[in-house]
Amino acid sequence: MPPARVSYNGITSASQADDVGSIPITRSTLNLPATNIFLFRLKFYSVAANCAQTLADAGQGNLHEYAPIGTERGSSLLNFGPSHLLRRAPWGLLFYTPQGGRIANNQGKVMHPFITKFTVLMALGLLLAACGQSSTPTASGGSAAAEGKSYNWKLVTTWPPNFPIFQEGVERFAKDLKTISNGRLNIKVYAGGELVPPLQAFDAVSQGTVEMSHGAAYYWAGKIPAGQFFTAVPFGMNAQGMNSWLYAGGGLELWRELYKPHNLMPFPMGNTGVQMGGWFNKKIDSIADLKGLKMRIPGLGGKVFAKAGGTPVLMAGGEIYTALDRGTIDATEWVGPYHDERLGLYRAAKYYYYPGWHEPGPVLELNVNTQAWASLPPDLQKAIETTAAATNLWMLAQFEAKNLEALAKLKNEHHVQVYEFPDEVINELRTLSKVVLEEEAAKNADFKHIYQAYKTFADNNDSWS
Repeated sequence: MPPARVSYNGITSASQADDVGSIPITRSTLNLPATNIFLFRLKFYSVAANCAQTLADAGQGNLHEYAPIGTERGSSLLNFGPSHLLRRAPWGLLFYTPQGGRIANNQGKVMHPFITKFTVLMALGLLLAACGQSSTPTASGGSAAAEGKSYNWKLVTTWPPNFPIFQEGVERFAKDLKTISNGRLNIKVYAGGELVPPLQAFDAVSQGTVEMSHGAAYYWAGKIPAGQFFTAVPFGMNAQGMNSWLYAGGGLELWRELYKPHNLMPFPMGNTGVQMGGWFNKKIDSIADLKGLKMRIPGLGGKVFAKAGGTPVLMAGGEIYTALDRGTIDATEWVGPYHDERLGLYRAAKYYYYPGWHEPGPVLELNVNTQAWASLPPDLQKAIETTAAATNLWMLAQFEAKNLEALAKLKNEHHVQVYEFPDEVINELRTLSKVVLEEEAAKNADFKHIYQAYKTFADNNDSWS
């Protein structure tokens, strides 16, 4: 569109191109022998572009150029218009209406002064509506001003410092969020023990001491028994099945309902994939060989192991190697070949078993304090949600790729013999798993409710997969 032209008493001026935009005056001729000046002082610092775009939409024109308009009591051309409003005079806007004068439209028909005034007021209304959009409260209760606010949060984990994939993934999550939010959401990540003890991460977020945590739901089994379904169930779903249940099968809604009384908003953020069955200091040929064994094994898997006659032991990852090497425990599960090799477990026990019946697809969790969550504008809430989902995928991919390489290294470089659990052992453990789940469901209403939902989805998932 060429520059709009404005004529006053034979004086015509064409505006120069303006990179902010223009109001489409388009060939209107202003005949202003005398004017009243209405000064509307509007704040435009943060909403100028929004107002200009709304006026453009209303006029069905492209804002590329502004026409200079204005007069001072019919004596001189002020060369002042919307372009100056947005770029040179952010303090206000001058509207001119005739007093006894006439304005002609682009068909040459003279417009009545009342219509002219009405048109100006309509333009003002559009302008105010556009500006108002910038200060309308958001769905989360914040305003446009809040959407420009920066947030500095703390995230505590249950993992050791520099722990590959686990802690690494959380650090990556924080870095990605800072980039996506243009620096508005800054998260300082603390490894387990750096700010709070690892197994107090849940309480730290629940009480509002920090805004976020990362760990695994079965760590809080003593506090929330039903939470174990959101990490792993013996002989349950693998990573693909868990993602399907959580993201599309109603699992995440159940998880959030369960955590709501604890002031937490959980998100899936990581999955180890199927784990190994563990390292043993003796060969396992039958279910009887498990009796009397002391094994480091957490969660529902530990309860099943106890049903089989073993003694489950809980201990931190940093203690496992020494305990196994010194005979304090007879067996241990850890994660998978990648982390097992790094921990050197092949030097402490020579029988390495699969499959990881107790944890076929363990989910890792991100928890956010609900008050902190509610304080965020919708775009930052969405940034957390999508970045957590991306990190979930990234972690699983890392585990799968690195476990493949590490298993080959264990076999070829460390000469580890990998054994499969006998069918008798697997079948008996499967039976005992069902017994444990039914017993736990009978003791806890939340456990029963989520168990039924989990089982229904898992059964259907088995028929499909």
